[in-house]
Amino acid sequence: MRELLAQITAATGDLIKTAAGLTDHDVRRPSLLPGWSRGHVLTHVARNADGGTRLLTWARTGVESHEYPSMAARAEEIEAGSGRPAADLVADVRESASRFAEAYTKLAPDAWSHVVRWTAGHEHPASRAADARLTEVFIHHVDLAAGFTPADWPADFTSRQLKTVAAAFDRRPDTPGMRLHATDTDTTLTIGPSGPSGPSGPTITGPQHALLSWLLGRSAGETLDLQGEEVLPAPPFLY
Repeated sequence: MRELLAQITAATGDLIKTAAGLTDHDVRRPSLLPGWSRGHVLTHVARNADGGTRLLTWARTGVESHEYPSMAARAEEIEAGSGRPAADLVADVRESASRFAEAYTKLAPDAWSHVVRWTAGHEHPASRAADARLTEVFIHHVDLAAGFTPADWPADFTSRQLKTVAAAFDRRPDTPGMRLHATDTDTTLTIGPSGPSGPSGPTITGPQHALLSWLLGRSAGETLDLQGEEVLPAPPFLY
């Protein structure tokens, strides 16, 4: 868990460095997320840190401390904070990350297995909050559309996350079937049912970061190779 905190801290530092180069005009510009400006993304990253802090505090103390009061309250906080000056947005990301790190270091080793509940109702060990925070920082850094791209994700993170996302899609009935092959790791993943002749749907090939960014809707998949169909399938929105 110490190593994971070091990764979270480094990834957050890189995001803050990118955000610190943005002007007030820049943070009003669109992000990669439909309907969200860069100010929305930075506010979300800060509020996500505070939500994670509350979950870790719950795991440490045993007193319920919810991630967000509700999904509606979460959306309202992001909207309310999105129009602030760039310097205020960056300071918020930095200070909320510091609070998260402090809560993280206070957690005893056995407390990481304590089960807490996310706003959507899912219950997981507190350790999921650490994994989720690293994912949020890496993906939303890309969403700033300010020079950091999926190719900049660390290979070990991309490999783990590609498997996680493929498994999440495999559990959803609205996901089209497909076979993914990462050329840089020689990893093959199947989404959807398989028959005697193999998985249903096309085979999609490319570097793992390109596959992951496409699955997450952060790219159009223009660098991927497709076999078995004329156009790429359309995975549903995940996060």
